[in-house]
Amino acid sequence: MRQARWLAGLILVLVVGVAVDPTPITAARADAAGEPAKEFIEGLAERAISALADPDVGREERITRFRELLDSYFAVRTIGQWVLGRYWRRASPEERDAYLALFEDLIVATYADRFTRYSGETLKVTRTLVSEDSGDVLVFSEIMRPETNQPLSVLWRVRERNGDLKIVDVIVEGVSMGQTQRSEFGAVIRRNGGKVSALIEELRRRLEADS
Repeated sequence: MRQARWLAGLILVLVVGVAVDPTPITAARADAAGEPAKEFIEGLAERAISALADPDVGREERITRFRELLDSYFAVRTIGQWVLGRYWRRASPEERDAYLALFEDLIVATYADRFTRYSGETLKVTRTLVSEDSGDVLVFSEIMRPETNQPLSVLWRVRERNGDLKIVDVIVEGVSMGQTQRSEFGAVIRRNGGKVSALIEELRRRLEADS
């Protein structure tokens, strides 16, 4: 089984590991259809290191490459909508557009530079299953870290979208990272009278702080 080079901190996992389908994984079957999804995840790891971990790549170019990788492998719009939760329906078209643009910009600004911290992690896909509920391919993997003998369990939910594979959920050690972000964004909105505009302003402030 192929191993792909990975990066410190599981950057792609922690970037947007969010569930866009809250249906629990209640049943799944082994299926040969999982092979493309397996290769898709392995390819993501290989491309991330190849494109972004080189210390000679300038910051602006690294940010550009990161954004391209993010848009190629992740269902960013669907993810952003899910993270906003019930407030998506309350948002105006202008607020939705502003939020989605800031959501992606914040991901890029927060994580692109962390690709320089690669320290020998490896990724190994251990098996694939097809969810009988959604038809998504579940790609089970382990992240091997040089500093510890304990592998980190990572489950990727991969879905076909218009003929392309996209990551719609990442679960690290049983925890969906996006659920935390969804709760955080919801808290910001609730503290400000249910206004999505308050979250938009908060995201703008964070981007200004990172610039």
